[in-house]
Amino acid sequence: MIEPKPIRPCSSPVSAAPLLLKLGGALLDDADALDATLRSVAALHQAVPGSVVLVHGGGSAVDRQLAALSWTSEKREGIRITPPAHMEQIAGVLAGSLNTTLVARLIAAGAGAIGLSLTDGFLAQCELRGAPDFDPGRVGSVVGGSPTIIQTLLAARFLPVISSIGADATGQLVNVNADDAASALARIIRPRMLVFLTDVSGVRAPNGATAQHLTARDAADWISNGTISGGMIPKVRGALESAERSNTPVVIASWREAAVLQRLQRGEHVGTRVIASESPRTSHAWAHASKP
Repeated sequence: MIEPKPIRPCSSPVSAAPLLLKLGGALLDDADALDATLRSVAALHQAVPGSVVLVHGGGSAVDRQLAALSWTSEKREGIRITPPAHMEQIAGVLAGSLNTTLVARLIAAGAGAIGLSLTDGFLAQCELRGAPDFDPGRVGSVVGGSPTIIQTLLAARFLPVISSIGADATGQLVNVNADDAASALARIIRPRMLVFLTDVSGVRAPNGATAQHLTARDAADWISNGTISGGMIPKVRGALESAERSNTPVVIASWREAAVLQRLQRGEHVGTRVIASESPRTSHAWAHASKP
């Protein structure tokens, strides 16, 4: 049995650190918005080949597949309960049809995309994830990994598109929450910025406005009082962990906003900047963010 290794961030990348984008949620179900977003991603890649990495979920597509089989699917605390019998179907959607479709659309837009799962090329090592008061089934957490495959693909001017399907040390597939996967990949590949593209403008504060910055203290308070709930909980927790452990700038922003990626590249403030300390970072630019 292969022992999981600690996550070792990329210390000597072959090129400038990439932008890591997490796609999921309603974006994947909105054909027009998805095409527009993928064209924007392709444009960034074409401008600087090897500068973008995508990771994606696809919960709605999984829901449809399970419903077609008359199988019920439960979510708790933003986690999809994954009985072993469901794993093959979930992997078939996320690592199969959905990943292939995203790759094909990026290629059609002119980007040299290539599809991967978390388990490819020793990228991410996973283990089953426990929960304090329920059994999540074949839900995994990333516990180690290597940036080599991503470095190699970026150096060859490819755009990696990574599904959130991994495997444990015995070779059994696991379903990793896509937000958790994105956060773990940030620790492994040390991107210039991690951007969670969602269907809301950022994290909502208790007064209903979009918070420009979010600290760990804010997050704890707002989760406790219900301001942050559902699928936003793992997104926020993962973003904070990434900001803390990889010193990576993390942004939660909306794909509904026009030219959101280009605006980030120009240094404009978009969405909610997640920070690990009580003092907001002063740099908002992808292009000028601190390199690892």
